[in-house]
Amino acid sequence: MASENNFPSSSAHVNSALTPTTLEARVFDWRTQASLWFSLGVGLLVIQLGSYLSPALGTRDAMLAIVIGSIVGAGLLAWTAHIGARTGLSSAGIMHHTFGSRFARLPVLLNIAQLIGWTTFELVIMRDGSVAIAKEALGWDASGMGGTLAFTALWGGVLALLLAGSMVTLVRKTLARYALPLVIASLLWLTYQFGMQAQANGWDAFWSRAGDGSMGWPSALDLVIAMPVSWLPLVADYARFGRSPRGALGGTWVGYALANVWCYALGLLVVSVAAPGASLVGVLLLAQGGLVALSLILVDEIDNAYGDVHSASVSAHSLQTAWTVRGWGLAIAVACTALALVLPMHDLEPFLLLLSSVFVPLFGVILGRMGTPGGAASQDKTVDWSAAVLWLAGIALYHALSQWAPQWGAALPTLAATFVLAWATRQK
Repeated sequence: MASENNFPSSSAHVNSALTPTTLEARVFDWRTQASLWFSLGVGLLVIQLGSYLSPALGTRDAMLAIVIGSIVGAGLLAWTAHIGARTGLSSAGIMHHTFGSRFARLPVLLNIAQLIGWTTFELVIMRDGSVAIAKEALGWDASGMGGTLAFTALWGGVLALLLAGSMVTLVRKTLARYALPLVIASLLWLTYQFGMQAQANGWDAFWSRAGDGSMGWPSALDLVIAMPVSWLPLVADYARFGRSPRGALGGTWVGYALANVWCYALGLLVVSVAAPGASLVGVLLLAQGGLVALSLILVDEIDNAYGDVHSASVSAHSLQTAWTVRGWGLAIAVACTALALVLPMHDLEPFLLLLSSVFVPLFGVILGRMGTPGGAASQDKTVDWSAAVLWLAGIALYHALSQWAPQWGAALPTLAATFVLAWATRQK
C-alpha cells in the first residue's frame, strides 16, 4: 500500500519531500483545507498574543490591527498554499526550486530549528495548562518536578502516537469531523462569557478605551502578522495534497483568517475584563464553564504541535533520506519533549518577531519568483545568487526598519521590497 505521500513505503531513500505529489494523492478539498487551517489557527498562544495588545493600544486600534493583520497574513499563507497545490511540492521543495539545491539547505535547516522551537512552545503551554486544570479540578498542585515531568511526558507521548499514523487520515477524518466542532463550541462559550462581563462593565467603556502608547500601531500589525507568517514554512507541506490550487488558496485564507481574528480578539477581550497581572489561563479557568472550554482548546493545541513536527520531519527527510518522514517525526517529537523539560519558553514576542525577520523576506522572494505567472524556478541550479542575496538583504532591511523606523512597521515594507525585486529579477 502506498504511503500518505503516495511513494512506496518500503523505500526509505525516496526523497518524497522533493518529489511532487501525484494526482491520486491530492485528496484535500477546500473544506478540508479550511478546517485544517482554522484548527491550526486556534490556540492558547494566539489568545495570549491578543492579550499583549492591551493596554498598549486602544480597543479600536487593536481591533483594526487584528483584522488587517489577519487578512494580510492569512493571504500570504493562502498564496503560498496555491504554489504548493499547483506544483505538488513541499515547503522544502519550493525552497530548493527558488534558491537552488545547495543554498536551500540553509533556510530548510532554519525552518527545522524554528519548528523544533514551536513544538517545544506547544508542549510547554499544554503542560502548564494541564497543571492549572489539575489544580482547579482536582486540587492537585502539579507544579513540582513530578507533575512537570508527568504532563510533559503525557503530551509528548500523545504527539508521538499521532505521528505514528497517517497525516492525511488525521486531517480528513479525526480533525474535521470531531475535533473542530468542539473547538468552535469552546470559542463560542468563552466569547459569550467574557462578552457578558464586558457588557456588564459597559460596552462604550470597552470600545472607547485608549491605549498607553507603549506599542505603535505598525508594531501591533507586525505582531499580528507574525503568527500567520510563522506558518508560512509549513503551509505547502499540506497544500500539496490539495485537489486544486484555487481550493487550497480559498480554504487556507478563510480558515486561518477567521481563527486568527477570533483568537486575537478573544485575548484582547479577556485582558480587558481581567484583574491587572492575572494569568491568562487562570482567568479562563475562572469563567463559568471555563474548565471544560479550556480543556478542549488545550486538546486542540496538540494539532499545532503535530503540524510543526510533521513539517519538520518532511524538511529533515529532504536533507537526509535514510530516515523516513515518519521516523524523523518520532525522533523530533522525542527531542522536543526533552527540550520542554529544560528550556525556558515563555518569552514569546521576541521569538515571534525574530522568526518574522527571517521568513518574511524568504517568502517575499519565493512569492516573487514562483507566485506570479511567467516566472521560472531555479530548479537546475545549486545556488541562485540573486535570490540568496535578496533574502539576506531582506533580513537586514527588516531589522533596520525595526531599529530605526519602527513607526513604519517592518513586515509589510520588507515583504513588498523583496517581492518586487524578486519579481523584477526572475527568469522568464
